[in-house]
Amino acid sequence: MRFEDIKYEAREGVATITIDRPHVRNAVRPQTYEELTRAMHMAADDAEIGVVVLTGAGGKAFCAGGDVGDQKGRSPDIGRTHIRRLFALSSVMRMMDKPIIAKVRGFCVGGGNEIHLFCDMSVASSDSKFGQTGPRVGSVPIWGACQLLARYVGERKAREMIFTCRLYTAQESLEMGLINAVVPPEELDAHVAALCNDILDKSPQSVRIAKVALNAGSDQEFYGSYFPTGELLASIYGNAENMEGIAAFLEKRKPEFRKFRTRR
Repeated sequence: MRFEDIKYEAREGVATITIDRPHVRNAVRPQTYEELTRAMHMAADDAEIGVVVLTGAGGKAFCAGGDVGDQKGRSPDIGRTHIRRLFALSSVMRMMDKPIIAKVRGFCVGGGNEIHLFCDMSVASSDSKFGQTGPRVGSVPIWGACQLLARYVGERKAREMIFTCRLYTAQESLEMGLINAVVPPEELDAHVAALCNDILDKSPQSVRIAKVALNAGSDQEFYGSYFPTGELLASIYGNAENMEGIAAFLEKRKPEFRKFRTRR
């Protein structure tokens, strides 16, 4: 299968999926989401694959989130299609009977952090940064962060991350429980390879059942809230406040959201 935005490699029981858009810090556009979904299905359906590694090309970012340039023409109807597109990717990642490891170098923010939340484990280089960006660009991280983030870092910290859009170092992310390990950049590949081999030595059926069992509780929270909140998000696509966030990002200026807090 040919891909444009990603790379797919299967070798010795490990499928490595690389977001390959380093010129935009691996920001994802609709085509990227769709290619990631196809690649995840390929890994899920390959009986010889026991672990999936998801990473980003270029060394500067795992994924910088959604491609804001692609969002400037978004409307509620286009937004609803996008919500369904996101659901397709997260569903195969959650339902796949194989562990997915996020191998993070550089920025893992916005939608990129949400993709990382759908992975089963995360290992980051010491120069990585994590965080959410939704309210900064007039959006909302309803695709995982609002449902799953609190399970990893706690309710208070999750609210802080989403409301303030601050960035956190790899060490801070480790201490709050967002990731599994921090290693020097030059040791990242070897550390993840060793983790993959550790998993491949274990019973496939046991790992399969364990992943389903671990997901059972959070799946109920995720699926129950995703489409109602997705519809709310889609309904604001294209309005003045949403467009202010996107325009400010593209114009490289600070958004003027305070003007939307006025007496009516």
